[in-house]
Amino acid sequence: MEFELFPVIMFAAIFPIVIGLFLRLPKLIIEIKENKQWTFDWVRFIAIALPSLYIITMSILPYSPLGQGSISIPEIILIGSPTVTTIAGIVFGYVLLDSFKK
Repeated sequence: MEFELFPVIMFAAIFPIVIGLFLRLPKLIIEIKENKQWTFDWVRFIAIALPSLYIITMSILPYSPLGQGSISIPEIILIGSPTVTTIAGIVFGYVLLDSFKK
């Protein structure tokens, strides 16, 4: 029997994103009830969410079939991998919902 590491890595990367979404969800529900015009804050998304998505992607990619052995991982991910990836996931999930504004 073989142990596959990729599903575990995917769960460890996606679960913090879901936690970040749940942290922002109550305020989003309150904003939905206000019935105003929706906008998207591109600056916040590009400045905060995309770098955290990069950190998450670089922690997943070496274990995926696409990037095995050919991708160099940034040193910050190698040194503090679980903590850095978890914080980046929570930040990405929160900022993703926070970018939708009324």
